[in-house]
Parts: sequence; C-alpha cells; structure tokens
Amino acid sequence: MDLEVSPALTVPAAELRWRFSRSPGPGGQHVNTSDSRVELSWNINDSKAISEGQRLLLAARLGQRLVAGAITVTASERRSQLRNREIALAKLRNVIGEGLAPEGPRRRATKPTRGSNRRRLAAKAQRAATKQQRRRPSAE
Repeated sequence: MDLEVSPALTVPAAELRWRFSRSPGPGGQHVNTSDSRVELSWNINDSKAISEGQRLLLAARLGQRLVAGAITVTASERRSQLRNREIALAKLRNVIGEGLAPEGPRRRATKPTRGSNRRRLAAKAQRAATKQQRRRPSAE
C-alpha cells in the first residue's frame, strides 16, 4: 500500500520496510503469540520518490531522527496489528509532511509598547523593594 504524503508526493510501498514484534501491555488471549507492535522505516537516501532538494531538506530538518538515512516510526497503541499499521503509516505521513512543509513567515522584530515597559519596570521595582525588606537591618 503506497503512502500518499501530499498530492505531489507518494512513497511507493516497495520503499517502506515493516518490522513486527510483540507489543507491551494488554493483549488478551493472543498476547504471547501475536506480533502487534509495528515498526515502519523509510530510507530517504535510497528513495526515488523525492527530488534531491527534498532529500536535502528532509536530511536537514529531520537529522536527529534519521538513523543511517532512514526515518523510523513505531506504533503499539492498539492490540490489532492492522490498526497499528494504519497508525504507523499516519505517523510517517505526518513526519514527512512536517519535514517538507514550507517555513512560516519570518518574525518581524517590534519595540515593546510603552505600557509593557512601564509594567516591567514597576514589577522590577516591586521585586527590589521586597528583597530590600528581607535584608538585615544595618547596625547604625
């Protein structure tokens, strides 16, 4: 099953690597026999679905999440392997989508308002007065 990240980007199923293992937590009668935990990996270095520019963007933004050039997500929230597969696909879709999303508008620096500056200085004076009262009286 292909992973559609956006209308312009679809990751072929052949590029996705699945691993299954036993999930911690409740599982009912099949808890010791079913491998319901899902691990989904996608190697961005070997992918033919993305352009070189997208590859560099993903590598820069998701660098801390990449292990040998692969993005890995896990899902063990549900007892069903099928449901965990759907959750893992959704997680990977979100990670890739966030990695390729355009940056938001740059923040424009502004001056603090006169009122906010006045409140800041008043709070600062109040803290100074509180600390002044905590001091030991001078021996005069």
